[in-house]
Parts: sequence; structure tokens; C-alpha cells
Amino acid sequence: MAKFQSLKDAVAENLRDGDTVAFEGFTHLIPHAAAHEAIRQGRRDLTLIRMTPDIIYDQMIGMGLAKTVIFSYAGNPGVGLLRRMRDAIENEWPRAIETVEHSHAAMANAYEAGAAGLPCAVFRGYRGAGLKDVNPAIKSVTCPFTGEELAAVPAHRPDVSFIHAQKANRRGDVLVEGIVGVQKEALLAAKRAVVTVEEIVEDFDDLHPNLCVLPHWTVTAIAHVPGGAHPSYTHGYYPRDNAAYLEWDKISADRDLFTTWMKANVLDVSPEVFASRVEAL
Repeated sequence: MAKFQSLKDAVAENLRDGDTVAFEGFTHLIPHAAAHEAIRQGRRDLTLIRMTPDIIYDQMIGMGLAKTVIFSYAGNPGVGLLRRMRDAIENEWPRAIETVEHSHAAMANAYEAGAAGLPCAVFRGYRGAGLKDVNPAIKSVTCPFTGEELAAVPAHRPDVSFIHAQKANRRGDVLVEGIVGVQKEALLAAKRAVVTVEEIVEDFDDLHPNLCVLPHWTVTAIAHVPGGAHPSYTHGYYPRDNAAYLEWDKISADRDLFTTWMKANVLDVSPEVFASRVEAL
């Protein structure tokens, strides 16, 4: 049964040092506010899983939270590099990190396998690709029915997954609209699931086929955090803040500027102030 909590309490109760954790959202509904709270609480030695790590993982890596990153393509969307991630890989600043790279298809299948309670994902992929030569987590299996060689990767089973969504009702069901990505699978694959939402309503109205409802029994905690996906966007609430992504490229290029920005915009900012800043945009 979903528990309604403040974001601070939801993170404190569900995210622990050393956890394997997913903060998922694909271009849309990226749970920035939840990740910022993890940074404020000083979590350490995390294994971060994410399709397309973007600036939120750049921030978490730059603040020293990550031990390992399991991902498919890392970059600042439409801009370029993740400079804090690159600095950690090349120069071990602020600490060394391990990277485990997959394709998008592998990541999506690994989440789906985790959601189904399976130990691994089996799919067509990596034929002729060099990634399997540098990633020992990519294996080959032979189909017992056709003899076809297939790819296999470990299932993603996070200790906790964080997602952002549009609405939760009073019972604790969660409504997700627009580009869903792998949020549903990431939540179902996890031992604990935390959802930040734009609003809490009595019930959902005007439901249509192009949406996802996560029932209350799949959710551990819900936090009301308006603007919780900014600078990514939330369909029906606010657009993507493209200027923030461009600005991040300059901020993240310099360690001192990065540290100063994180203190002013994350460490010293409460979720309530975060929401008011988004509302003012």
C-alpha cells in the first residue's frame, strides 16, 4: 500500500548507502527533485541504473554518490557530453566510478525481465557489435527450440526505483501520461518504489487509452512535488527547459563552478523552493 510522505522522508526511508537505484524517465518525467533530495541527504556508494543518463546523473556523479553506473548512452540531450561523468571516469574526480554500458534494447529488456521476476533478459541483439567484447555482463545463449544464438543480460532488480508522474489518487494509484519510457518496468522491478507527483486528486477523470495506471500495491511511497521533473518536462503541466540543458554544459565544464552551482541550486534548496522556482518559469 502506498504511503504518502514528504520527499525528504520518502528518500530517507527508502534509499540507503550502497543501494542499487534507478531514477528513471526518458526525456519526459525525469525525477530531478527526488535525485536532488538524495544528494542533499549525502547518500554514497550507489549503483545507478538508467537508460540515457543525462544531467541528473551527471550531478549525482559529480557530487560523489555513484560507485557504479549501468546505462545505455550517456549525454546531455541535444547538447553534448556529461562532463562530470567524464571527469570521474578519466580523472577519478570526485571519485572513481565503474561503468557498465548496454544498448537501449538491453536496458529495456533487463527492466522487463526484472519486473517479471526473471534472472536475465534474452533478446536479439549485439550481433556484430563490439560492446559485448568489453562488457562481460553480455552473454550469448542458444535457443533450445531453434538453435538461434541470442543475447542475454542480467535482469535489473533495483533496491529502489524513483519515478515522477502526473497524478496520484487518495488510494495511492499513480497516473502516468505521455512518453512512459521504462518507468513502469523500473518501478515493478524494484523492491521499493517511490513516486513524486504533480498533484494528488480524489480520483482520475477522463481516462483514455494512452496512459498508464500503476496500482497502489506496486508503490511504496508517494510524495507531492510540483515541478519535480524540471528541467525535463511533464506532459500537461510544463515544457522542457531547454535553456537549463544548455546552461548545464557550461556549469559542468568547471569543477569550481559546478560545486558552487550545486550548493546554490540543490544543497541549499528545499523541495518547496524548487517547486516555486518552477512555477515562476
